[in-house]
Amino acid sequence: MKIGFVSLGCSKNLIDTEITIGMFKQNNYKIVNNPEEADIIAINTCGFIDQAKEEAINTILEMANYKKEKCKYLIVMGCLVQRYYNELIKLLPEVDLFIKLEDYDKIWNMIEDLVKRDIATKTKNKTSKKISEIKPLPMFSYEQYINRTITTGKNYAYLKIGEGCSNKCTYCAIPYIRGPFVSRKMEDIINEAKMLAKKGIKEIIVIAQDTTKYGIDIYGEPKLAKLLQEISKIKEIKWIHFLYSYPEGITDELIETVASNKKISKYFDIPIQHISDNVLKRMNRKTSKKQITELLEKIRSKIPDVTLRTSLIVGFPGETEEEFEELKQFIKTAKFDKLGTFMYSKEEGTPAEKLPNQIHGNTKKSRYNQIMKEQKGISEEIQKSKIGKEYEVLIEDKSFDGKYLIGRTMQDVPEIDGLVYIKNEKNQDLVNQFVKCKIIETNEYDLIGQLGTGTV
Repeated sequence: MKIGFVSLGCSKNLIDTEITIGMFKQNNYKIVNNPEEADIIAINTCGFIDQAKEEAINTILEMANYKKEKCKYLIVMGCLVQRYYNELIKLLPEVDLFIKLEDYDKIWNMIEDLVKRDIATKTKNKTSKKISEIKPLPMFSYEQYINRTITTGKNYAYLKIGEGCSNKCTYCAIPYIRGPFVSRKMEDIINEAKMLAKKGIKEIIVIAQDTTKYGIDIYGEPKLAKLLQEISKIKEIKWIHFLYSYPEGITDELIETVASNKKISKYFDIPIQHISDNVLKRMNRKTSKKQITELLEKIRSKIPDVTLRTSLIVGFPGETEEEFEELKQFIKTAKFDKLGTFMYSKEEGTPAEKLPNQIHGNTKKSRYNQIMKEQKGISEEIQKSKIGKEYEVLIEDKSFDGKYLIGRTMQDVPEIDGLVYIKNEKNQDLVNQFVKCKIIETNEYDLIGQLGTGTV
């Protein structure tokens, strides 16, 4: 039988999809990209904010149309199912099997029941757990991680080091969807990284809901720095990124590791969410304006060429004009290299849902636009400062006419940050190679360069 996959949401979700693809391949299913060819369509959903939920529902309905043709079974899994299991069963009778996160340890048995014995209706008699009853969810096994199918191309892959989140920020539903943070064993992660290296992967992107919490639950202390050092010992791995590092978890050891290890990108992804102490407190964040400011100063003093990325939430309940202005002024002075902004989304079951003084949608949109306008100017200024400098670039593609090679520097995370367009005057085929590149032009987010002395 042929199966097609649709993976929605974050890179952590993508790894779950890759593991599931690996299960089907091991059981001799053929993976197809065209839903018109699929006997089975599986959708891995996101249920984090309203926009993601809407996208998931629309995708399910779109894929359900193929059941009128070749498709026999429609499977839906992921965060949306974990969060709205009972509601989805009533809303979407077109779906043959819903798989919650808490059932991932028996996912293949459920699929076999559907395909071989066609008794998936048994799964529809379960009841969802209440938020207060959520416990650590089962993780995929080591063997399932090792056998996952990489879908991100030849050069890079994500490496998930833990599941869930224990931070309990008042706006976030992740702890209630995926349970508290649980680390994977370091030896399992290292072995998976070695497996990726053997497949030709050159760049590892370490992810978890909060990577700085890695190791605390099983080793009694944070072990992210140690883990990054161990990954860097794998000869074939050339670049290492780590994302989602909460400010309170960034230790001196981690900063020193990033500063001294040539394989680890000088890049910190630090979601601060806000800078007003009052807002941070209502969000149940674990840092203050003073601590955040001092952390950024420390990182920049230890790593002068560091790239700093952050994410913000505007329009959080009770956010006053003064608190928003404080955030805007901070953005002007902090000058983050890269910045993403979200408008607060009111999520069922979270403490922030019940907070007074919810902000009107038009106000949230206005504040979002103001922040992004400020960041646009900052980004353009930072980009222009790169003109004349030389960077190592990983070439991943080329333009249709072959006139440009397209790649990334070590300071650009795929699917998140900008690209480098290198003039290819000699029409060279350098895809999947590292080259030297001198920057000659810039725009708001991307760089334009010319080839340096050759491949690295």
